[in-house]
Amino acid sequence: MELSIIILIVSFLILLVLNVPIAFCMGIATTLAFITMDLPAPIAVSHKIATGIDSFTLLAIPFFILSGLLMGQGGIARRLIEFADTLVGRFRGGLAFVNVLTCMLFGAISGSAAAAVSSVGGFMVPLMNKMGYDRDFNASVTITAATTGLIIPPSNVMIVYSLATGGAVSIAGIFIAGLVPGLLVGLGLILVSAAVSIKNNYGMGYKYTLQDSVWRFLIALPALLLVFIVLGGILSGWFTATEASAVAVLYSLILAVLFYREVKVTDLPGILLQCGVMTAVVFMLIGTSMAMSWVLASENVPQAISALLPTGNKILLLLMINVILLLVGTFMDMTPAVLIFTPIFLPIVKVVGVHPIHFGIILIMNLCIGLCTPPVGTCLFLGCGVADTTVTKVIKHILPFFLSMVITLLLCTFIPWLSLWLPGLTGFLD
Repeated sequence: MELSIIILIVSFLILLVLNVPIAFCMGIATTLAFITMDLPAPIAVSHKIATGIDSFTLLAIPFFILSGLLMGQGGIARRLIEFADTLVGRFRGGLAFVNVLTCMLFGAISGSAAAAVSSVGGFMVPLMNKMGYDRDFNASVTITAATTGLIIPPSNVMIVYSLATGGAVSIAGIFIAGLVPGLLVGLGLILVSAAVSIKNNYGMGYKYTLQDSVWRFLIALPALLLVFIVLGGILSGWFTATEASAVAVLYSLILAVLFYREVKVTDLPGILLQCGVMTAVVFMLIGTSMAMSWVLASENVPQAISALLPTGNKILLLLMINVILLLVGTFMDMTPAVLIFTPIFLPIVKVVGVHPIHFGIILIMNLCIGLCTPPVGTCLFLGCGVADTTVTKVIKHILPFFLSMVITLLLCTFIPWLSLWLPGLTGFLD
């Protein structure tokens, strides 16, 4: 192994153990690697970071972040909860179903798992506690269900994957491909919730009249329309994914300020500042990830890994890649993981006939599970904070949900049709 790669990996792991922010881990490790490659490290790293974020496609990310913030502070979560309650709240364990369904709806609208945990969990967990559900079970439901918003479009991580493929996968194609797998993950979580609720004899919710159900649907409808506006506009060719993100901001602004009236004009500077900070974090991750990926590619790491993996056996290869990605997801954020491992694994899986869109869904589903696992799982720690519990207590309750997510992952891995059917039907199978 080249000295530059050894220094890159060792320094990255040491900094990670020292709890240095991951963007700085990658930036410092890449700088040290550039020094051993006899390149002008500060200039070379700065150049790679700048060129890594110099993409028109990436403009969609700050717009979708801003749209999600407007939706999150605009009272959308509460209205989606009320609508979901009319659909599934009447069943035993109905509040758990409401939690999952709302996370799916809100996650699809906001495109953020963390926002779903905070907004939906902040309302649902105390309500479920009050109704006799176990606190740690409630946290587990919220933590795992929140990740569905990263699989169901629109999703920022899907935009990052499209960038990582060098444009080989269109944003529209990967967006459409996530619908069926995302719904399957949600269904699996609902089935686990049902089994636990029946076992523990959790209560049944209120059965609403038709009039109440229709009224709650109409109140939530404007928020639900955002997904159809974004996807419908892209599929119909009215606008690109980047333009769709700007449309989403305009629609969210009108909805939050004028329709629901829960965001005041005086709140907008704070929201814009929060969007700027979040965008800076994401773009720093993207830039340093691209620089680190360049070092790996220049030292032929993808080819070396390809030689070690069993490319002659498709099933074994996909199983090994899934295991590696599950491990990666436990200690690395989704954005750098997508940017670093897509160039490594995509050429390998293409050799055995895996479509790039199909692999994108496999990659994202693996990393979504990582959001719920220690030691770095963002959703896990955020969910425990919202539920006022500890990781140690939650782990026992979250294991059945992990199992469900892994089973769904394996189904989507070995049944490509689940990911490729809708893109093929709509003409976006690149």
